Amino acid sequence: MAARRTRFDERSFHAWLAAHLPAGRATPLPLGDDAAALRPRRGEVAIVTADALVEGTHFRRASPPAAIGAAAAAVNLSDLAAKGAQPAGLLLALLVPPATPRRWAEAVVLGAERTARAYGAHVVGGDTKASPRRAVVGTAVGWARPDRLAPRSGARPGDLLVTTGTVGRGGAAAARLGRRPDRRTLRDLLAITPRVAGGRALAPFVRAMLDTSDGLAAAAHLLAAASHVRVRLVEAALPFDPRVRDLPPARRRALAFFGGDYELLASLPPGRLRAARAAARAARLPLHVIGDVTAGRGAVLATDRGAIPLPAGGWDPFRPRRPPTARPPRRSPDVEPRAPPSQGRATLK
Repeated sequence: MAARRTRFDERSFHAWLAAHLPAGRATPLPLGDDAAALRPRRGEVAIVTADALVEGTHFRRASPPAAIGAAAAAVNLSDLAAKGAQPAGLLLALLVPPATPRRWAEAVVLGAERTARAYGAHVVGGDTKASPRRAVVGTAVGWARPDRLAPRSGARPGDLLVTTGTVGRGGAAAARLGRRPDRRTLRDLLAITPRVAGGRALAPFVRAMLDTSDGLAAAAHLLAAASHVRVRLVEAALPFDPRVRDLPPARRRALAFFGGDYELLASLPPGRLRAARAAARAARLPLHVIGDVTAGRGAVLATDRGAIPLPAGGWDPFRPRRPPTARPPRRSPDVEPRAPPSQGRATLK
């Protein structure tokens, strides 16, 4: 045990990986070779994505390392889910200061492996490098049918907008962060469930799909811009997380659109809704109609006072900001702009 507290040693760590990860015995190339080898599935294409978690931005020094590893896997698997892909393998690069205890790195890798294995994949390789700050960089590979990739640019006027799960989980978790959060709060912030089964279930029916890692509002804006359409979300139809549902409207929006939900947002023709709901139900995932797509540009939020521009919201690692609080600040009453009477009340047809 004492050896694990000494300076980080890359070679011995790699030997530990080869002995403890199943991919070392289950892939064409042994773990630790120059690259990983995966057997492609016939008739499908490779879907490749990469995402990183950085200390101080995505996790804190006191965050449980197994939870960091699990989140590093989950954020990448969520991108695969948005393309209806079946995960095949995960590469993991650890950037750590030389004084990092090896047990920290081991826990990160095992957390990532457990999450990858739960969705049919394994950690198949990666890298380790010395760095002033800890970071975990994941690269995930999956297989998907080329005719079911549902690009962000695929939404069309007349489509319905649907989402899985709830809205506001990430914001509610971030609101509990303080200067000295307990380990449970730090773990909850990293608790991500990639909708892999849901993405594969919805892929045959949707035209466009993406995950809500940066928040529902950010995803809606991305969808509108990529598809050159106008996106409308109906506030009354949003499946708010119970922890934000009963807050005043302005605070609820701040939390709901903060980011970190990792659900799926998709557009589909109305005629495919029934089949899509049945497929999502078979994947044990709720599917909610939350808006529609029309000709035009931009994104709006239909409230009971009329339509307003959809808040930009969303997580932006290059724009540091404090986590939202569950309660509105003092002397800051919620004030909403009133829409012209002609805009009417928020409804979904």
